Amino acid sequence: MKLTRKLILALVVTIFVVMGIDAALQLRREVTLFESDMAHDERAMGQALRVALEADAAGAGVEHARALLERIRQAETRVNLRWIWLDRPGDLATLTPGAREHLLRGDEAHIVRTDEVGNEHQSTYVPIVVGGTRVAAIELSEPLDPQRSFLRRTELQILGTLIVLILVCGAAAMWLGVVFVGRPMRALADQARRIGAGDLSQRLGLRQRDEIGSLAAELNVTCDRLAQAQERVRVETEARIATLEQLRHADRLKTVGQLASGVAHELGTPLNVVGGRAKLIASGALSPEEVTGSARVIAEQSDRMTTIIRQLLDFARRRGTRAAVVDLREIITRTTDMLGVLARGRAVTIDVEPAPNPMRIRTDPNQLQQALTNILVNGIQAMPDGGRLHVEAGPGPSHGTPPARNGDATGYWQVVVEDEGVGIPAEHVPRLFEPFFTTKSVGEGTGLGLAVAHGIVAEHGGWINVISTPGHGSRFEIVLEAEDMTPNQAEAV
Repeated sequence: MKLTRKLILALVVTIFVVMGIDAALQLRREVTLFESDMAHDERAMGQALRVALEADAAGAGVEHARALLERIRQAETRVNLRWIWLDRPGDLATLTPGAREHLLRGDEAHIVRTDEVGNEHQSTYVPIVVGGTRVAAIELSEPLDPQRSFLRRTELQILGTLIVLILVCGAAAMWLGVVFVGRPMRALADQARRIGAGDLSQRLGLRQRDEIGSLAAELNVTCDRLAQAQERVRVETEARIATLEQLRHADRLKTVGQLASGVAHELGTPLNVVGGRAKLIASGALSPEEVTGSARVIAEQSDRMTTIIRQLLDFARRRGTRAAVVDLREIITRTTDMLGVLARGRAVTIDVEPAPNPMRIRTDPNQLQQALTNILVNGIQAMPDGGRLHVEAGPGPSHGTPPARNGDATGYWQVVVEDEGVGIPAEHVPRLFEPFFTTKSVGEGTGLGLAVAHGIVAEHGGWINVISTPGHGSRFEIVLEAEDMTPNQAEAV
């Protein structure tokens, strides 16, 4: 409606200006016409009286001529007639010096004067020569009150016409503006808001054959194209998600395969213990107390083997994405316990230093466990001669925060994985997270582990910092957005 009001205001102002100018010109023409008509009539009457009076004065005398003018004055009701002498000071009171000079030269004079009571009069003076040398003049005077009254009535009529015209045009413009501008523009704005909100289901039904109708048609076409593009993006996104999930599952199975070799050795000792205890029980040579103790040992070793197998199965099983608020320390503990078999097989000691307080984050535990597993396995493989793999968790980041993420979250948690391995050359660090890029020997890696870990962490709103010194080891910092933090924890960040 703002546009409609602007159009109406512009139309009203234009009408007012045009009508005002026309009224002023019309009044000016009326005044000029009145003055011209009055002056013409007075001059015509004056010339006729001049001829008659000069002839009468020449034949019957000046006094007879003056008496004739007086009789004519009494008979004339519209024009006031008067005889004046140009050489008599009393008669010259109504004349201006300029008018007297015109009359003395034999020319007519025309003036507008105001009488004692404030009424305006238009007067015409016609010179008369009497007695041979003495000059008189005939004064023909008319009041201007009728003219002024007529002009005032004309002004009121023009003003009334202007007001009626403004009201009629304003009402018509309001109706036309609402029908052809206001409602269509409101419909366009509503459609634009729906498009901005992602609702592409509705179409505009404007039937106007103008620019607004063309714009509505283009918006409908845009909605159709956006809907098609949205459908393509949805299909491509689903395909991409499926591909990423397959890639991550393949990487998970690769890690399971690496763990499998250590599982056999890890299960060997519990199986030997279970077998030996079972044989002792079967021999019947044990006392009841010893039978009970052997059964307890068998149960403990069975639980140990069940836990190892369950960890492998849980890690290898394909699951859907399920985001939840979890304690990051539990994911670290579960992952390090699962990788203990692989670490011991390579003479690597995993040293975990968890935070004293809960580290709550919103994440998919399975995906985050896979990312952490890939980085831990990378650290274990970086130490072929064994060593210490240090895992530390707490507030972060300590450094290397991407500028685009500063202030995006209330706080961050950080998991640090630091090994004592061979390190990474500086020229390879920028390419660490590229898919299929690896510096390991054949059979050690496929180049997907760090790429998958980087993708998972990025999807959770975090990032990974890498610090490595060839020959001294590498430090991976996994930074994740905190779900909530205590005031003291936030200050530590």
